Amino acid sequence: MTVVRTARDRAVTTLTLDSPTNRNALSAALVGELADALTRCGKDDETRAVVLTHTGNTFCAGADLREPPHPDAFVGLLRQIVELRRPVVARVTGHVRAGGLGLLGACDIAVAGPEASFAFTEVRIGVAPAVISLPLLPRTDPRALARYYLTGERFDASEAVRTGLLTASGEDVDAVLAPVLDGLRRSSPQGLAETKELLTAKVLEAFDRDAADLTALSARLFSSAQAREGMTAFLERRDPAWVV
Repeated sequence: MTVVRTARDRAVTTLTLDSPTNRNALSAALVGELADALTRCGKDDETRAVVLTHTGNTFCAGADLREPPHPDAFVGLLRQIVELRRPVVARVTGHVRAGGLGLLGACDIAVAGPEASFAFTEVRIGVAPAVISLPLLPRTDPRALARYYLTGERFDASEAVRTGLLTASGEDVDAVLAPVLDGLRRSSPQGLAETKELLTAKVLEAFDRDAADLTALSARLFSSAQAREGMTAFLERRDPAWVV
C-alpha cells in the first residue's frame, strides 16, 4: 500500500504522509516512499514548492519500532529535504514525536494548528535524539532544546514557535499558510533555489561534519539493553524498569 500520497495545485506539490494505522511512524516503507516522492519533486519543473502534511491526528510518531528504517536512510531523507532546490513547508495539524521533529527541522518553513503537540521522547526509551539533531541544532534555541531533549516533556505550538521549531501557528493552519504559499508562487524558481542554498549552508555543514558520528551513535543506542527495555515497555504500554 502507498503510504505517501502526492497532489499538485498551482505549482505547489503536496506530499501527504498516509499511514494512520501506525500514526505515520518512520517505517522503512514510509522513509523510502517519501524519499522517492521528493526525488520526483526535484525533477519536476512544474513544482515551485513542496508541502509536507499528514492524515489522521499525528504528523509523525517517530521511528517505527516494529519496522524501523536504517539510520543511514533516515539521515539521507533529512539531507534530501534540506538540499532539495525547492522550499519544503511542513503543515502540521496533529502530534509530532521524536524522529518526526527531525522532519520539521529539515523543512524550510513549518506551521501548525492548535491541535499540534510536540515531544522529544527518545530519552524515555533509552536512546538520544541523535540524527535529528543535524537539522535541529543549527535552527532551534539551544536552551529550549536542552530542556525538551532531556525531559521528554510535551509542549504546544506556541512554545514550538518560540523555540524556533515552528515558523508560525494559528487557529486555522491553512489561513496561516495562505500568504506563505502565495509568496512562494510569486517567486522565481531560480530565486527560490539560490536563496534556499544560502539559508541551508550551516545546516549542511552539520551534516558533513557530524552525520557519520551521529548515525553510529543512534545505531549503538538502539541496540543497547536499556533501549530494548525502553522499546519493549513502550510497546507493552508500561513504565520501563528505570522509572522511579
